[in-house]
Amino acid sequence: MSLDLSLAQAEFAYLTTTGRVTGDPHEIEIWFALQGNTAYLMNGDSKYDAGKADWVRNLLKQPSVSLRIDDQTFEASARIVTEANEDVLARRLLLAKYATTEKPLETWGRVAVPVAIDLHR
Repeated sequence: MSLDLSLAQAEFAYLTTTGRVTGDPHEIEIWFALQGNTAYLMNGDSKYDAGKADWVRNLLKQPSVSLRIDDQTFEASARIVTEANEDVLARRLLLAKYATTEKPLETWGRVAVPVAIDLHR
């Protein structure tokens, strides 16, 4: 699968998870960064509260998700990033894309939980 490189420039992605209780689809707007066929997102909670965000709790129960960027929707598999090098990559990509002098994100970049969305077509 070859992704349109312009997708990486979109400001937001739209992640749809399956509700862990209801089974209904739940869509959120979220910051993202692309690297190859993987989109990286970060949970706003600290690593100690990683399971509290609904979207993270949903994908932990059902890792099959969809991700929409601009007008393209991808079926995908979600996972918490646990490998150290990938963790560093996810944080670096997201901070490079979103941190500005008006939006300092150092704390978020240190304590948020990276999530990988492996895209299928």
